[in-house]
Amino acid sequence: MRLAAATLDAPDARELADFYLRLLPGWAVRRGEDGPDWVHIRPPDGGTGLSFQTEPAYRPPVWPGEPDRQQMMIHLDIEVDDLEKETARAVAAGARPAAFQPQDDVRVLLDPAGHPFCLYTESQ
Repeated sequence: MRLAAATLDAPDARELADFYLRLLPGWAVRRGEDGPDWVHIRPPDGGTGLSFQTEPAYRPPVWPGEPDRQQMMIHLDIEVDDLEKETARAVAAGARPAAFQPQDDVRVLLDPAGHPFCLYTESQ
């Protein structure tokens, strides 16, 4: 067995996949693995990818969590070399900063469907 992908639900799979294609340089749609309600993208090295599935009843999570609200089920951690530069690039691609930022070397952002993801740098 090997993990092929993590799948994110969204109101529009294609729209969310397009955001992650802008965010992740070199990633591409895996041939034969896209359609109106399903898209699979992979990194240039062919490693574990991301899939996106249209879910009409999708509700974005709140972060940090709040009682009786949709909880985050998963988030992506993306290592970057230049946190400020890549944060600005992610925002230009369609992300928005989360209101709560817990660490100096991490930026919590929300993708267009509201999924939290983190950009971080390795501590030196």
